Amino acid sequence: MPMILRRTLLAACAASMLVTLAGCDRLAALVDKKPAFQAVDITGADYGAALALTDADGRPRTMADFKGKVAVVFFGYTQCPDVCPTTMAEIAAAKKQLGAAGERVQGVFVSVDPARDTPEVLKAYVNAFDPSFVALRGTPEQTAAVAKSFKVFFQQVPGKEPGRYTIDHTAGAYVFDAEGRVRLFVRYGQPVEAWTADLRQLLG
Repeated sequence: MPMILRRTLLAACAASMLVTLAGCDRLAALVDKKPAFQAVDITGADYGAALALTDADGRPRTMADFKGKVAVVFFGYTQCPDVCPTTMAEIAAAKKQLGAAGERVQGVFVSVDPARDTPEVLKAYVNAFDPSFVALRGTPEQTAAVAKSFKVFFQQVPGKEPGRYTIDHTAGAYVFDAEGRVRLFVRYGQPVEAWTADLRQLLG
């Protein structure tokens, strides 16, 4: 084979390999690219499977009931002085900022104080933030089991008067995508704009 033809063929082969490798690099970059969330990405965790509680209307609920929506699950209690109302207000505000897409965001409030959080109290509480939000409660044993499955800590702290108490609890929310998979843990105090951005990504 003439030397000039051989060099031409080698150059063509090298160029072809470079194009192929560049294409592979672009494909790998697309595959590896993950959404940039403001909250903590916990995709792949198995939280939520044990959630089986009753809503304020007496209906049994599980996470399967919220498929098709982006569900935000928060554990708290209605007499909480700061963390709970602040978080619920932030979820409601983010939902409102999303406009029509916000109709596919489902707030879920799980009571860690079933003794005082009666169905009537819970219904009034969540309705004050957004009428579409759902409140869940169970027996003390059910509540403990569900909290454990989410790795949520809660503990009564005795007050100064007999029978009075507050509850220390995990101050964060869990976000599930429309397929029912847990995706995010949102720390207390995340700005509403960050909430909105993360929820918008999950809504697609």
